[in-house]
Amino acid sequence: MKTFFLLPVLAFSASVFATSPTTPASNPHAGMNLPALSAPEARPMQQATVLSTVSAPPYIYIEAAQGKNTVWLAATSVAVKKGDVVQFDQDMVMSNFYSKTLKRTFPSVIFVSRLTVGGKK
Repeated sequence: MKTFFLLPVLAFSASVFATSPTTPASNPHAGMNLPALSAPEARPMQQATVLSTVSAPPYIYIEAAQGKNTVWLAATSVAVKKGDVVQFDQDMVMSNFYSKTLKRTFPSVIFVSRLTVGGKK
């Protein structure tokens, strides 16, 4: 008689545990409405024509024309010459940047991590 009584209790317990929601210990974010994560938005590369360069290893400062504007770029040393077209990502702009190596202040310098010269990296 005890056996018949235990079977319905075990069957009921098994069905309760099988349909219970995920416990917070196994999923701490269960039931929370979290914002969807997305990849950082890619910025388009800018383009300019080289007017002049100043070497200050391991960097090169590039004076370049973008339409009617002139910009200074700072990148790791790369072979560029006057007239080359360069494409670059604008990573960080610094105003009144003083180069200790060149002992010169630039009104504004765009530090770039990726620079392409004439279609080459």
